[in-house]
Amino acid sequence: MSVPEWVKESVFYHIFPDRFANGDSSNDPPNVQPWGSPPDSIHFQGGDLAGIEQKLDYLQDLGINAIYLNPIFLSPSTHRYNTVDYFRIDPKLGGIEEFRRLLRQVHQRGMRLILDGVFNHCGRGFFAFNDLLENGKESPYLNWFHVRRFPLNAYSRGKATSYEAWWGFKSLPKFNTSNPAVRRYIFDVARYWIEEGIDGWRLDVPNEIDDDEFWAEFREVVKSANPNAYLLGEIWDLLPRWVNETHFDGVMHYPLRSAILDVVRGGIGINDFYARLTRFEQTYGWEALFGMYLLLGSHDTERVKTLLNGSKEKLRLAYLLLFAFPGAPAIYYGDEIGMEGGKDPDCRRAFPWDENQWDQDLRQWIKKLIQTRRANPLLRRGKWKLPEPASCDGVIQMVREGGGQQLLVLANLKDEPCRVTVPANHENPFSSQNLTNLLGESYPIEKNHNQWDITLPALKGGYFSISNF
Repeated sequence: MSVPEWVKESVFYHIFPDRFANGDSSNDPPNVQPWGSPPDSIHFQGGDLAGIEQKLDYLQDLGINAIYLNPIFLSPSTHRYNTVDYFRIDPKLGGIEEFRRLLRQVHQRGMRLILDGVFNHCGRGFFAFNDLLENGKESPYLNWFHVRRFPLNAYSRGKATSYEAWWGFKSLPKFNTSNPAVRRYIFDVARYWIEEGIDGWRLDVPNEIDDDEFWAEFREVVKSANPNAYLLGEIWDLLPRWVNETHFDGVMHYPLRSAILDVVRGGIGINDFYARLTRFEQTYGWEALFGMYLLLGSHDTERVKTLLNGSKEKLRLAYLLLFAFPGAPAIYYGDEIGMEGGKDPDCRRAFPWDENQWDQDLRQWIKKLIQTRRANPLLRRGKWKLPEPASCDGVIQMVREGGGQQLLVLANLKDEPCRVTVPANHENPFSSQNLTNLLGESYPIEKNHNQWDITLPALKGGYFSISNF
C-alpha cells in the first residue's frame, strides 16, 4: 500500500466553512445570522474562504500543515452536502478567484488542502434532477437517478418514496453511478479540481456507491492527474475493503476514535483497548495505518470536550493518545480551544475569535503535541507495539520504534498517582538507557538496578524518549 509521503508528515485541521471565520462581509447573504447564533442547516453565519485565508497564520502557529474543508460548492444549505453545481464555488464563500488565492497561499506556506467530494447524491437544484422535475419521464436525465414512479413529489413532507435519496431525505437524490454519463460527470469533477491544484479528496459516504470498478476508475482519474493526491474515505467501521491500491489511501479512523474515547471514559478496560489496537493492525496491515486520518471530533459527532463531560484532564489524555499513533492526526476546528457542542448541528457552532473565550492551556497542550510529533520521526513513521501490561493497573503503555530508537508512550487513566515499573535488563530494550519526557512535564523517574520506576500523577502521561547514557 503506497500512501502519499506528505500525508505521513501531516497534521490536519478540519473546517466547516460557514462557521470558521468571516473574512469578507460583502458576500454574506441578506439574512445572515449574527456570528455565534445557535447553528442550524438553513441559516448562514458568514464564514468564507477569505476568512480561512486570513487565519492561516493562526493555523500555522498551531502547527497545522494540512486543511480539510467540508463542501464548498454551490448549495442552498449551510452544510452544502446537497450540491447544486460541482464546478462552482458557492458565492456565499467567495468565488473561484478567492479559492485560487486561498489555495495559492496554502501551498506557498508548505501546506496542503483537500476538499469534500459528495458523489453519492446531489441537491434537488442540480441541473439533471431539476430537468427531471420539469420534464418527468421525458427528461434526458431520467437514468441519472433511481426513479421509482412519477410524480416525484420532491417537495412534499415525509421521506422520499418515488425516488432513491440518501437516508430518504428528499433534498439528497441519489445518483445512478452505474450510468456511464453520470460516471463521466463525476470523474470530470474529480479531475477538474485536482488540476486546479487541490491535494486530494475526502469522499463522503463512499460505501453507498457499492461498486469496486467505480472507485478503481475514480482513483485512476485522480492519480493520473496528481499521483500524490490523497484519497480519504468516510468509512466508520473496520472494513479493509476500502484501503488498497484500487480504493483509498486511508479512511477516517472512527474505530480508533471510539477506542480512545471508550478507554479514557472508562467504558472499556486497557486489555480491551489493546485488543482493538491489535485488530486494527491485523485488519489493515501495518503500512496502511500511515494513511489513516486520526480524529476525535468531526462535523458529524458531538464535540469531544462535551463527550468527556468537560474534563480537561481526560481531554489532554485523549489527544496524547491520538498523536501517538501512525497516521495523520486531525483537529476539528475549535476543539483546540475547548469548544463544546452536542450532536449535529450543535457541533457546528461558530468559532469564537474572542481569545477570552479560549481554553489557552488546552490550545498550548495540543500545540505542544503537534510540535513534538513533527520534531520526532518515530511518532510519524515509527512502528508501534504493545509491550507487556504496565505494572500499574490503569496505565496504557505503548512503544513507537524505528532505526534502533524507541519512544515509550504512557497514559495514567486513574484518578490517583501510579508508579510504573519498566524492566531494564539485558533482554529488555530499555536497559542501560535514559528516559526523558518529550512533552516537558517532569515526573519522578528513578533507575533501580534492573528497572525504571516512573511515577505518573493522576490522569497524566507522556512520551518518553529512550536514549543511551
